[in-house]
Amino acid sequence: MGSGHFFWAIFYFASLCSASLANNAKINFREKEKKVLDQILGAGKYDARIRPSGINGTDGPAIVRINLFVRSIMTISDIKMEYSVQLTFREQWTDERLKFDDIQGRLKYLTLTEANRVWMPDLFFSNEKEGHFHNIIMPNVYIRIFPNGSVLYSIRISLTLACPMNLKLYPLDRQICSLRMASYGWTTNDLVFLWKEGDPVQVVKNLHLPRFTLEKFLTDYCNSKTNTGEYSCLKVDLLFKREFSYYLIQIYIPCCMLVIVSWVSFWLDQGAVPARVSLGVTTLLTMATQTSGINASLPPVSYTKAIDVWTGVCLTFVFGALLEFALVNYASRSDMHKENMKKKRRDLEQASLDAASDLLDTDSNATFAMKPLVRHPGDPLALEKRLQCEVHMQAPKRPNCCKTWLSKFPTRSKRIDVISRITFPLVFALFNLVYWSTYLFREEEDE
Repeated sequence: MGSGHFFWAIFYFASLCSASLANNAKINFREKEKKVLDQILGAGKYDARIRPSGINGTDGPAIVRINLFVRSIMTISDIKMEYSVQLTFREQWTDERLKFDDIQGRLKYLTLTEANRVWMPDLFFSNEKEGHFHNIIMPNVYIRIFPNGSVLYSIRISLTLACPMNLKLYPLDRQICSLRMASYGWTTNDLVFLWKEGDPVQVVKNLHLPRFTLEKFLTDYCNSKTNTGEYSCLKVDLLFKREFSYYLIQIYIPCCMLVIVSWVSFWLDQGAVPARVSLGVTTLLTMATQTSGINASLPPVSYTKAIDVWTGVCLTFVFGALLEFALVNYASRSDMHKENMKKKRRDLEQASLDAASDLLDTDSNATFAMKPLVRHPGDPLALEKRLQCEVHMQAPKRPNCCKTWLSKFPTRSKRIDVISRITFPLVFALFNLVYWSTYLFREEEDE
């Protein structure tokens, strides 16, 4: 008898379990989600125009926590002083009016794709120039509503943002580009933006930029006060370092080569006028074209950039080499004129000597008075001879190395060329030492 009751009890319990499992299997959770959405967002039950209450249902400001995921940074324009970024933007806040029953943990969250169904923060990007949403294949946006009333809003957007740059150290510079987010209409009495705790900004791995490197990023607050109140604001500063290798290959090395090529004219013969003129003019025009191309890729600013100093000095060296040839040409003509004058003077002296010898030959009967061999102490000729002896008895001066070396080159034009061969490279090397020491040191200070 007892064993029969025990058997029937087990059978009854198994029947109840199987019925319960069958009922659970028949539950359509999509229908449950629809009913929950109709309950919390139905007509007359939820007004999206009213902001949520503060913490713990108080009348304080609604707290919205922000986090970002930077997917890519497309371009950083020096001319327009802007940069383009694609990111996933997320906001999270609590709206107690959206609480619902999670059916014993089976409904983790509800998903919406229409942002106008719930209250949304009036956030805008204050330094935005233009932007757009992504709608391929479907709009890249979703809203998740959790059982405790927490709302997560996520959207993928592309933005072009202003980035004021200081180009004094260009191209040895670092730039800070900001992303600013603020409330448009709600003051801090109604709405406060906070960065999400933990890791509010994330950047995709292996972020590739053609001319920059993202060194680091910093999050901060930037609340602003106007005559209508104080508005909550968040910002993230992206620190970019310019890649110098590109500019070294494309600008600095070619400019150095042009300056060195302009020095070739110092080694050409001073009579090779067409060769020296064409070389000087060609290098000068090439350097001017290089400078114009560099300035075309930069905005017109009121201060002097590091690249302006470099191109300006290189252009001065090339122009100086052309002026050096003009000076050599003038000295060469001056030397030729002096040489011609000396030749004429020698011809005149030779002609006078010939005339004197002719007179001696024709006047063989002429007599000459013999001058005495002993002079009196007051005789001026004796005094002159004594002074000459004193001069010859003085100690010889030490020879000047530079004058001795330059005396090997008889003409002034040749001396100018020789001096230029040494002076131009030395001054250019000194300029390089000062330039790189100054700007690299200033770069370290800014870092």
